[in-house]
Amino acid sequence: MRILIYGINYSPELTGIGKYTGEMGEWLAGNKQEVDVITAMPYYPEWAVHASHKRKGWHTEYIDGVRVHRCPLYVPTRVTSLKRILHEFSFVVSSLWYWLRVFFGKRYDVVICISPPFHLGLIPAIYSRLRKVPFWCHIQDLQIDMAKDLGMITNRTFLNTMFKVESYILKRCSAISTISEGMLQKVKLKNGAGSKCVLFPNWVDSTHIKPVPKPHSMRAELGLLDSDRVILYSGSLGEKQGLEIIIAAAQSFAQQPDIKFLIVGSGGGKTKLEATVREYGLTNVVFHPLQPYEKLSALLGTADIHLVLQKKSASDLVLPSKLTGILAAGGCALVSAVPGTTLYDVVHRHEMGILIEPESAQALEVAIEQALSMDLSPYHTNARWYAETYLNKETTLNKFIGELRKITGEPRPLPLLVDL
Repeated sequence: MRILIYGINYSPELTGIGKYTGEMGEWLAGNKQEVDVITAMPYYPEWAVHASHKRKGWHTEYIDGVRVHRCPLYVPTRVTSLKRILHEFSFVVSSLWYWLRVFFGKRYDVVICISPPFHLGLIPAIYSRLRKVPFWCHIQDLQIDMAKDLGMITNRTFLNTMFKVESYILKRCSAISTISEGMLQKVKLKNGAGSKCVLFPNWVDSTHIKPVPKPHSMRAELGLLDSDRVILYSGSLGEKQGLEIIIAAAQSFAQQPDIKFLIVGSGGGKTKLEATVREYGLTNVVFHPLQPYEKLSALLGTADIHLVLQKKSASDLVLPSKLTGILAAGGCALVSAVPGTTLYDVVHRHEMGILIEPESAQALEVAIEQALSMDLSPYHTNARWYAETYLNKETTLNKFIGELRKITGEPRPLPLLVDL
């Protein structure tokens, strides 16, 4: 198949949507598909264009067998709702340089749009209609719902306009996929079952990310002792996680020097968190940048307890991608989730983490204290089993390419006949 992927985030971004889209492109190319990508300069989660791509304009590069067309865009140093809107629209406009060639160039067998930003689907929808090409929309976050529920956008007229644009896009898809059952049900309601809806969860390479004993973890490199009890948050430091409660919890353990809070990552909320730590004079909270993928197992092995936090209003609108790595590493996570949501139900059913009330520093403090005094080995075992059973990368992507073949009409490859 000739596949075009359109999204604002792509490899070499280490976390979030870019990580998964990059791995998907690499896997498709490795399975003999011709893959082109139209994307932005890498900037996430630091919200700064990576040094490798600074001062570059439109250009094409090859990553793991994929032809990647890069577009410049506006990246704000301080992310606000308005600046984020400008940031996303700057990419849409910038990407027209390549889309004009696509409209009048070769015909792809399918175009895959990665959302958010939700409005990226407008151009693929038009291309799909004019060139009679199947259009697949993959939704990683329900962006408008989240912006509304988190109070990031309050103008009702603007919200209604965005929902109408989203509806226009979804009704013109050949297929829509998303990453959790809860999100899938919401998409079906938005779509009115007009397009095929598919569950396409985030995956993990459990052969690469696996349990690592403390002596082989990053404890020594990060200045930690084997006797330290480490609470780790690793990932994007943004608005939807509600990370302020980590600092509040750290205050309650300030008199226990062996309990360390490790915050690893970047994002729009990092500066505020660092300022709060300085204001309170906390020495038990340490910040580190994101680590390379090859060090991820060692980083995750550093923790006694992992934190997977999000706000109540983000429940079932996002499924934290960081959880997949924690499960593959056999970690025990404290997960903030509301009963009845996909995240809560999955963690509870498989007993692979400790559930806590979202946005409650007191609930987090109590859970940390209890977890540090418990035998966590059942959680370690269940987490690793779940990752190997349900989040297998090869299985997930094989199902995905099978669905792609259905909407493109491409026959499945015949099995090889071997003379015995």
